[in-house]
Amino acid sequence: MTPSPLSSPEPSGGSASEGADRPLAVVVLAAGQGTRMRSSRPKVLHEIAGLPMLAHVLLASRALQPARLAVVVRHERDAVASAALETAPEALIVDQDEVPGTGRALEVAVQALDGFDGDVLVVNGDLPHVDADTMRALRLEHALRGSAATVLSAFFADPSGAGRIVRDPDGAFLRIVEEKDASPEERAIPEGNGGVYLFRTDGLAERLAGLGTANAQGEQYLTDLVAVTRTVGATVLAVPAADESVVAGVNDRVQLAAAARRMNDAIVRRHQLAGVTVIDPLTTWIDATVTIGEDAEIRPNTQLLRATAIEGGAVVGPDTTLVDCEVGAGARVNRTDGTLAVVGAGADVGPFAYLRPGTRLGAKGKIGTFVETKNAVIGDGSKVPHLSYIGDTEVGERSNIGANTITANYDGVHKHRTTVGSAVRTGSHNVFVAPVTIGDGVYTGAGTVVRKDVPAGALAVNVAPQRNIEGWVASHRPGTDAATTAARATGAPEETPK
Repeated sequence: MTPSPLSSPEPSGGSASEGADRPLAVVVLAAGQGTRMRSSRPKVLHEIAGLPMLAHVLLASRALQPARLAVVVRHERDAVASAALETAPEALIVDQDEVPGTGRALEVAVQALDGFDGDVLVVNGDLPHVDADTMRALRLEHALRGSAATVLSAFFADPSGAGRIVRDPDGAFLRIVEEKDASPEERAIPEGNGGVYLFRTDGLAERLAGLGTANAQGEQYLTDLVAVTRTVGATVLAVPAADESVVAGVNDRVQLAAAARRMNDAIVRRHQLAGVTVIDPLTTWIDATVTIGEDAEIRPNTQLLRATAIEGGAVVGPDTTLVDCEVGAGARVNRTDGTLAVVGAGADVGPFAYLRPGTRLGAKGKIGTFVETKNAVIGDGSKVPHLSYIGDTEVGERSNIGANTITANYDGVHKHRTTVGSAVRTGSHNVFVAPVTIGDGVYTGAGTVVRKDVPAGALAVNVAPQRNIEGWVASHRPGTDAATTAARATGAPEETPK
């Protein structure tokens, strides 16, 4: 008999609250190295949707509002502990000793919980898709069936790598067998261990202390704890998740990419249902921490990362990457790379703009084609339309910076600031040698190099008078195409081109 999959509990009241009211502790297992990742970084710190896998597990666990939350660490202990506390500052960090295995990890966690009485939910730290609703449903089933140990399982299209759930002919749970210890018949079982367990604390410490290491890996298996619990006559369950992807673990880079795609699909869909137009979901990547307002439009080949926030009505993309950026209502950002930048409401950026940290573009302002900005504040309605570098600069309101302008902010030792006032009109190919101040209402001539402050309302020019040397081509480039063409234009005798 095939067991029925989990269904989500009632949203409030009713049997859900009545069946799962015992105190809850959550233990997240994050001690392993993850050798199949072939990485110097601990497996649980590899990122999906802008967060370490461990953070996704902790966020789902915190949503259960447990009385205690513990994270077991060992490999790269300080890095993993730091990441855990960043997401869950209340978490208890538990150090696993040299005894290997998930069973030992839970044993040291139970010891650290110091007499906690209730239910202990154990979650592998490499399950980025596990969600609070699934764990609530597991907890409800555990309570309603009076189970001492309940395992979350799944029917996998490909269960490779997972421990197999072994049942009797009537469908009752018997044991979990790890793949390395499984017979060929057991490896053919499609139901695999999901890496989420729920135990009553009654007798738990004693059963953990009795776990052995007689297996292919010489470890204390947490999965053996389930079988041991069954042998003392207690009720033990394996309950399948409704969707295998909820418990899809990540063991290598291939699975990491697959998990990232699944999560991104879910994130994009969530934004679409909330009123965001995503033209091409397959080429749009949005981190879990990104916020997007209604009626925003995200165009193809766009990445919105970290704490980026897009307000309603904005259009972002195509071919745009924003990291920790803010984009105001109705703004347009086209073919742009930005980090830690703020784009005001109704502003226009790109194409081919590079917004470096500290860029702040005011409402209805413009940063145009092939413009790079860094630590620059550009006021409301001001424009830097073409081919410019604006660094360590403050521009007032309603100013226009001419094409190919450079703020020379670095003297080889120190950075200096340029200040440009409001209603300024600068000519093309200007260089502002910082520190320098351009007053309100100033004009500058084309090609001007500004080394001194310019008072309000002045015109700054420093170009030498133009001198035309007539006949220079005929005397210095005789017989060339230029010379004969010029001769026709001036009526002078033509020479045969060489």
